[in-house]
Amino acid sequence: MPFRSGFVCILGRPNAGKSTLLNALVGEKLAIISPKPQTTRNRIQGVVHVAPGKGKNNGKGGGQIVLIDTPGVHKPDSSLGRKMMVEVREALEGCDLVLVIMDVTRKFDPRDQFALDLLKRPKTNAFLLLNKVDLIREKSKLLPLIEQYRKLYDFSEVIPISALKRKGLDALLEMVISALPAGPAYFPEDQITDQPARFMAAEIIREQVLLNTSEEIPYATTVIVENFEEGARLTRIAATIYCERPGQKGILVGKGGQMLKKIGTSARLQIERMMGTKVFLELYVKAEPGWRDSRRFVEELDWRRQLEHRMLEYGTPERAADEQGSRTSSIAQNEPNTKD
Repeated sequence: MPFRSGFVCILGRPNAGKSTLLNALVGEKLAIISPKPQTTRNRIQGVVHVAPGKGKNNGKGGGQIVLIDTPGVHKPDSSLGRKMMVEVREALEGCDLVLVIMDVTRKFDPRDQFALDLLKRPKTNAFLLLNKVDLIREKSKLLPLIEQYRKLYDFSEVIPISALKRKGLDALLEMVISALPAGPAYFPEDQITDQPARFMAAEIIREQVLLNTSEEIPYATTVIVENFEEGARLTRIAATIYCERPGQKGILVGKGGQMLKKIGTSARLQIERMMGTKVFLELYVKAEPGWRDSRRFVEELDWRRQLEHRMLEYGTPERAADEQGSRTSSIAQNEPNTKD
């Protein structure tokens, strides 16, 4: 049987479970997760390597699935929101299959229709994933839901899953690999993402901001890694958490720097596990009024653009990638710097 490969976009509303699904299928945490909507702001690629003999039908020849996690589909009201929707539309371009993930615990509303409308330009081969079925006691309630969605779009498959509990994911992988065309492997077997460690470190720090703050703070913040020096035993990282107002800065720093220390310690431990080294993490907080509405600022948050800038600075893609940080590194035991 032929080797099959392709790009598979995960599409859905905020908090439908897209990032949880990506992490579960890849088998490693690539995308940050929080209960707050619009946690994901960039396209995140995860690579699933399917060994020969796994799956049914044409999947017996093995394959490679390049999953693309996308920001939650929404109608934007800021430069940041518009950039997020650009990420969604770019992910849909040229993909071989779309996984539309719907939360079965929420009623269908215009936001779901907005997501389905993206599939119609042009019409795309898509599977419907009914997520969080573990929270539905009466499974018979899924039947009218399936019928409702089938009337809205011609889905190739409808698959009940629980991304969190990892239920139905083996069957999903079999169907996905069978739906992909014969093709080459796009990534080597030991690679599971195209994201540089520098970007992933920034996302881990932002995840801790999301988990430890409330109200408007999570949405008004972003993180930029200013310095990333990876060594054999120690990785040095300096990062700035940007917010929009001085009052938000005070909350992020906390009394005596306690909030910033809490965020830094939790982030450092996760980065250590990712990197495989100790990490010295310095965190700073700056107020950048109206950054979400600044197209220039928002564009600079894209790690791909940051890599382009480093290519200009360092001369070669290899050196630029080295400066961004490789994909195999870890976190340290020192306390984070709480300078603001």
